[in-house]
Amino acid sequence: MTVRAILNSKGHQILGVEPDAKLAAAIKLLSERRIGAVLVMQGQHLEGILSERDIVRVLGERGAAVLDEPVSTVMTRKVVTCKETDTVAYLMETMTAGKFRHLPVVDGDRLIGLISIGDVVKSRVEEYEREQQALHDYIKTA
Repeated sequence: MTVRAILNSKGHQILGVEPDAKLAAAIKLLSERRIGAVLVMQGQHLEGILSERDIVRVLGERGAAVLDEPVSTVMTRKVVTCKETDTVAYLMETMTAGKFRHLPVVDGDRLIGLISIGDVVKSRVEEYEREQQALHDYIKTA
């Protein structure tokens, strides 16, 4: 299975905040949408990613005063991305090695989606269920 198949199933919605948005506003967005990360975008350009891990780290280091700072002071700037043609196995390896749970999907310079570890797990479970059903059907007809 590929990233393209996951995006075709889940959609290509991209949720972003601007780099100068207050951290408190970004946290509220994460909470309301029940998501673990948001892309930091300047227009159509990917500037970074803000994850729950980034927020916990900075709160632990600098305390609640950081909530009034812009997202750009907290976000991860070096963002690892993937392509539509990448496989689920590649995503699992990349996420595990990098210890992160979200990968923006790009097509050249254009951002086209976001894949989470939840999306990856869901696709793997569906794949295993299809294989199990195919084996079951094969055994019944043999």
